[in-house]
Amino acid sequence: MPNSSQLKYALGYILITSLVLIFMNIYSAYTTRELMYKSKFVSLQDKGQLVVSSFSGIETLNQENVDQVMSLLGNLNVTRVIITDGEGLSLYDSLTTHSSEGKYILLTEIVQALYGNDVFYSTYSSGALESHVAIPVVHHQSPIGAVYLMDYDADQGMIISALSKNIFRASCFLGGAVLVFSIVFSATYSRRMRRILQSIRLAREGEYSHKITLKGSDELTMLSREFNKLTDRLQSSEQSQRRFVSDASHELKTPLAAIKLLTDSILQNDMDLETIREFVGDIGNEADRLTRMAQKLLSLNYAEDQEHPVLEVVDVKKIVQKVLRMLGSLAAIRHIRLTSSLESGCTIVSREDDVYQIIFNLVENGIKYNLENGSLHVTLHRVKEEIWLSFSDTGIGVPENALPYLFDRFYRVDKARSRQAGGSGLGLSIVRDLVRRNYGTVTAERKEEGGMVFWVKFPFFGFEEEES
Repeated sequence: MPNSSQLKYALGYILITSLVLIFMNIYSAYTTRELMYKSKFVSLQDKGQLVVSSFSGIETLNQENVDQVMSLLGNLNVTRVIITDGEGLSLYDSLTTHSSEGKYILLTEIVQALYGNDVFYSTYSSGALESHVAIPVVHHQSPIGAVYLMDYDADQGMIISALSKNIFRASCFLGGAVLVFSIVFSATYSRRMRRILQSIRLAREGEYSHKITLKGSDELTMLSREFNKLTDRLQSSEQSQRRFVSDASHELKTPLAAIKLLTDSILQNDMDLETIREFVGDIGNEADRLTRMAQKLLSLNYAEDQEHPVLEVVDVKKIVQKVLRMLGSLAAIRHIRLTSSLESGCTIVSREDDVYQIIFNLVENGIKYNLENGSLHVTLHRVKEEIWLSFSDTGIGVPENALPYLFDRFYRVDKARSRQAGGSGLGLSIVRDLVRRNYGTVTAERKEEGGMVFWVKFPFFGFEEEES
């Protein structure tokens, strides 16, 4: 539980919300008290100035003129009023009990006022607002007395207390709501995350068919969709791998079985030298076939592994001419006429080995599966921003329903003829993978007069000629 993201998120939300609510309570309480203090300061200051202004023009304060002024002013609606002379002797006190009249007052506020300072402060305690103001009475810039007002306001204290309590209750309610929301949200998030983790564990065990279904459009939903795409790709890759292993095992088993059968026949039967030579020759042919198949498999695996090959500018015409020269002897043995129509300046960005392998496989394919005294014509030309290569033969062709599977691994239209021709069923698959890796396309179509045409298209890459 301490490492649970659910707990961490919940505690994080609760901590942040608690800090915000605490700040709101402190700030609102402070602001409310400051407003009350300011209001009380203005009220007491005005009343104090009214009393002080009533003594203007008087040289000294005494009991008589103080009583006269206070009788004229009447009730000031404050808790206590004290007026002293310049020595701090109380000349008037509004309290009827514990009155300070005739006594010296040593209150700090009055002492400060007798020094010529205005004094004000308020305190809030026990649910009441207590405010004090002291103002000097000045004659010719010299203090001749002081006016002290004190107000104990329980009503405004109740307002501050009620407001603080209401804010506290609201904060507690919001805190509880945030707590519940945090728990629900974190539980929902954690539950969705656990589903994804469980799906990942299943995928790790090989359950690629398992899918995650999450509603919404948040990051977890996007993650689940990407996970489903990944498992689909893994499932497809696994199926392709199994099919490849199955097909490869089947194809390799045939020549191995033939070699086993031939060797057993030699060992178990009395044969003349000519028959033994014939059997040994057949064993050599099957071994050659295994070698070719292994080379094809290595080429196919290499094409898949090289996802980001080092590219270069390749002149396709030169590659075609090289391949035609290399396979000219094979075509002569099979009585196949090789012709070409090659346009200059057909350059692409690719790997030269890839282009050579593509052209070699297609030309070899056109020779092996051609008819005796047939022909193979290679065309190279530029069409707008593409380089088109075509390989047109006069061979046996393939049925229409076989065209979609022609580039699949180990696919053969006629297995007996393919084995007789020495084919492995991998050449066209290698061509497709290499063409795709070099940003091209390859297609095949049947000719009405018989035979096949293979089209390979690459993006054109040319050089700008510099002006002399």
